Amino acid sequence: MPFVSDRELHAIVEAVLSRMKVYPAATADNNPPPAEQKSAQAVSSKASSAGKKTVALGADHGGFELKENLKKYVEELGYAVVDCGTHDKNAVDYPDFAHAVAQLVRNGKAWRGIMIDGAGIGSCMVANKVPGVRAAMCYDHATAVNSREHNNANMLTLGAGLIGVNLARQIVKTWLETDFGGGRHQARVDKIDGVEKQYLKG
Repeated sequence: MPFVSDRELHAIVEAVLSRMKVYPAATADNNPPPAEQKSAQAVSSKASSAGKKTVALGADHGGFELKENLKKYVEELGYAVVDCGTHDKNAVDYPDFAHAVAQLVRNGKAWRGIMIDGAGIGSCMVANKVPGVRAAMCYDHATAVNSREHNNANMLTLGAGLIGVNLARQIVKTWLETDFGGGRHQARVDKIDGVEKQYLKG
């Protein structure tokens, strides 16, 4: 497979985001988002202007309803939100949205990312293909804590068909608020990143 440069990857994701009509969850003055499409960069700069940490959210059709619920909840927790879609229940492909969320995390336009599909597994696989992203599929409090404290995960995937709204909220709150433990865990995360770098060289 030919090597894809950062510039080419960025162009691909920008094209996907523009097709998905990515909007911020709320503007600083609480006006509704404009009708025209926004690029990820414009969305991110607007979200971060309020001085809040930005969380990118994405979902396929199976995770749409849970995403909409979590979007409001994440805002209530004090974070800015970038909604990468999908924006309705029409069937879509989860790799497109997982990739969009992961790319925002990778390029620093989002502090963390959360992606929801039916099981959370496929989106986790997609996200972990993006250099710099450490995605974790969590399904309870313990996995949420471990993924942050031990693995320094910067993207969370959830399975809307496997967990309910209340548990999803608990997982998200825990995941966003748990700090990386560092210490012996840092050496192991460095090894994770090292494996990735071996394959980027070729």
